[in-house]
Amino acid sequence: MTIWAIVPVKPLRRGKSRLAGVLSDEERTDLNRNLLQHTVETLSTMEEFENILVVSRDTEALALAREFGARTVQEDGAPELNVALERATVIAQTFAAQGVLVLPADLPQIAPEDIRAMLSEAKESPVVVIAPDHRHEGTNALLINPAGLIDYDFGPNSFERHKQRAEDAGAKLVVCELPSLAHDVDEPEDLGFLDQPVGSDAGL
Repeated sequence: MTIWAIVPVKPLRRGKSRLAGVLSDEERTDLNRNLLQHTVETLSTMEEFENILVVSRDTEALALAREFGARTVQEDGAPELNVALERATVIAQTFAAQGVLVLPADLPQIAPEDIRAMLSEAKESPVVVIAPDHRHEGTNALLINPAGLIDYDFGPNSFERHKQRAEDAGAKLVVCELPSLAHDVDEPEDLGFLDQPVGSDAGL
């Protein structure tokens, strides 16, 4: 299966606004830059991916992604994550990608073995594999085979909506509870995940 990883990235200097009460603008920018670099570096070690495609409005984020070997596409028009992901998916399909893995760039604990666990569930299409966040509200990773099978519906409580879209499409639905993909960094209490061992729930 030819598969592309798609990594959406908010502007490095404006992302993680909910952390503004505990981190300075410079600290949040550094955090966003480090998370993006870690994500692209981790994915680039995996031979399973034909390409890594980073999509963002931020030219700095795109330049950083290219330094680590990723392809990039710049958003245009009004910022809308799901529209940007649809555009990135069309690009992947143009290059004959059979499946796509959407992986936001704010998962500090991502581990190749957990990503491979998702890939192992997606060999026979049509299938949608979802890794939810630790609250079972958001979608922290979404693997779709074939690419374009369902519309993206990221946003608050996207986990249930993506499950419903998979069922409506008649696809096999697989929910993967994966430690390294469960912890994103959105709220101040999530900062503890930056230093926690994978699989630890300390501080929750």
